[in-house]
Amino acid sequence: MRILIFGLNYAPELTGIGKYTGEMASWLAERGHAVHVVTAPPYYPAWRISDEYRGLGYVTEGGGPAADGVGEPLVFRCPLYVPEEATGLKRVLHLFSFAASAAPIVMREVLLPRGGSPGPDVIWTVEPTFFGAPVALAAASLAQAPAWLHVQDFEVDAAFDLGLLPANGKIHASAVGLEAVLTRTFARASSISVRMVERLLRKGVRPEQTVLFPNWVDVDQVLPSPVGAPNPFRSSLGLEGKVVLLYSGNMGSKQGLELLPALARALADDPSIHFLFCGDGAFRPTMESLVKGMDNVTLMPLQPLEALNDLLNCADIHLLPQRADAADLVMPSKLTGMLSSGRPAIVTAQAGTQVAAVVSGVALGTGSPTHEPCGVVVPAGDLAALVEAVHELVADPARRASLGAAARRFAVEHMGKEKVLEQFEQNLLTAVRDYRNGVR
Repeated sequence: MRILIFGLNYAPELTGIGKYTGEMASWLAERGHAVHVVTAPPYYPAWRISDEYRGLGYVTEGGGPAADGVGEPLVFRCPLYVPEEATGLKRVLHLFSFAASAAPIVMREVLLPRGGSPGPDVIWTVEPTFFGAPVALAAASLAQAPAWLHVQDFEVDAAFDLGLLPANGKIHASAVGLEAVLTRTFARASSISVRMVERLLRKGVRPEQTVLFPNWVDVDQVLPSPVGAPNPFRSSLGLEGKVVLLYSGNMGSKQGLELLPALARALADDPSIHFLFCGDGAFRPTMESLVKGMDNVTLMPLQPLEALNDLLNCADIHLLPQRADAADLVMPSKLTGMLSSGRPAIVTAQAGTQVAAVVSGVALGTGSPTHEPCGVVVPAGDLAALVEAVHELVADPARRASLGAAARRFAVEHMGKEKVLEQFEQNLLTAVRDYRNGVR
């Protein structure tokens, strides 16, 4: 297949959407597909364009020996506006700037493909940003190819529900209505959790158009080390003998991360516990201020990919806060690595959400058991319940080991990279075949 990927975030970004889109594109190219990618320069999660790309404008890179995207994706990077502080309006301008600068490149790939080769067989785009949806649909129409929308975050819903944009009645209704119409126009619409696919259905997408395409983890790269085994992070930070509680990933301003410093403060009198907060993002300066002077907290920048396994394994317990109003607008991608590391997670989430179901080991809707619990779920924003959950797990190493082993089994059985991407490849082939056969 000739696959055109159109998305804001891409490798070498280490977290979030860019990590997954980059891994997917490379995997497809290695399978023999011709993969072209239209994206932005790396800037996330620091919200600063990487030094090697600053001021460069449009950049072309990769492509493999024949520069055709087989074996290695051919990547076109398009300039965009990246604000120092991602407030509501600035965030909208940021997203729109990418869609506007990338649109000519997407159209060129359809109308004037390199080397006189045929245009794409399928156009795959990812939300965020939904500003790219009209571009992808127009390009697919010109290419006479199916368009596929993959939703990592429900960008429009989140913008209003999390207060990033004012929920003015007319503006809100118009934005949500337009989003629903455009989403239904795609040949396929996928998302990363059952609850998020259900939201697609509520927007009017037909069941046969929807696909569950979860995030994954390379279970051969992130794997458990024995508890107590030598670990470079524990050694360098002087954490030997401590129970380490780790949060690692993007530090966004709407993730409920303010609960973590409060938790560390509530447990400051317990010398056996140490908190390690690792990441970058809009909330990082606030996090630095909140933990200043706290001896039981270490704050670190985002670590390179080659250090990820050691970082995740230095934890005895993973922490994953989530705001109640985020609900199933997003599915935290960092959960995959947490589970694969074979360590239990304490998650703040509302009952009935996808993340709560995964960690608790229960079915959505019925609450009946589906698998062994992988950790502990407490109500979002409930500091007292979170403190109690930490106390209980810290005091019970056997339970930590049991939950961690179950987490690893779940990751291997349900989140393995090869299994997830092989199924996606088959779904992609089916979408192309259906389109060519007139199945809409």
